[in-house]
Amino acid sequence: MADLSDLRSRIDEIDAAIVVLLADRMNACREVAEIKETTGAAVIQPQRVRDVLASRRQWAIDAGVDADFAEQLFRTLLSETHRIEVAEQRVEPAPTKEAGTTSRSELDTVACRIDHVVVAVADLAAAQSFFAGMGFRITTTDHATVVNAEAGGVTVVLVSGDNNAAVQKQLAEHGSGVQQIAIEVLNAGYTRDALDAAGVPRLTDVVVDAEGHEQVFTAVDPATGVQLSFISRTGHRVPMSSHNVSAMFQAISNTDTAQ
Repeated sequence: MADLSDLRSRIDEIDAAIVVLLADRMNACREVAEIKETTGAAVIQPQRVRDVLASRRQWAIDAGVDADFAEQLFRTLLSETHRIEVAEQRVEPAPTKEAGTTSRSELDTVACRIDHVVVAVADLAAAQSFFAGMGFRITTTDHATVVNAEAGGVTVVLVSGDNNAAVQKQLAEHGSGVQQIAIEVLNAGYTRDALDAAGVPRLTDVVVDAEGHEQVFTAVDPATGVQLSFISRTGHRVPMSSHNVSAMFQAISNTDTAQ
């Protein structure tokens, strides 16, 4: 059996090969951009994007890789492809980029991306109609008052105050609007400890739902009005359930009552 250092060396070699393949892919994309420019073809070709995402999902399934994860990676690649196709037409030189550094803050080490945004709404049906009209896919959760509006890698969690006193209180005081921004992190417990070390007020400890979403919520920052959560997905890759969202609103309500 290989030891840890051998496996890490193998991972390093694989990652280096991935970077080489990325460079090869981007060079091919530049050639595609040159052809499109001479033929007048559109930069964005929606059917091609759909075909790429569908085929890559199937490749991932066949290889035993989570299809949603694979789609996320290829959406990032497609975004970079589009940037390259447009940027190649610019005349100014590209800015110089620095290599990575191991000197990072705890949050800069574990933060990955915005996972989802939670929006409190007075009228759930109207909110769903608004997002559906733009092309978001509306999916239900384990509770009728919480639905997900999804488009590609973007998720907006819509929460109504029906039968939820904590949400009703929030709506009465602040009205409909963005309640919280959730940032995906590698480890929620590590992030909690980093927040504590930095003196950031928390609403909760790590909240874990049945699907393996581990989430820690900060208090609302009075200077910016921003309320954040940090989420680590340790279960199957599934949409948000109502448990974590309800825990956040209940924590806010309890904090307000205590003050």
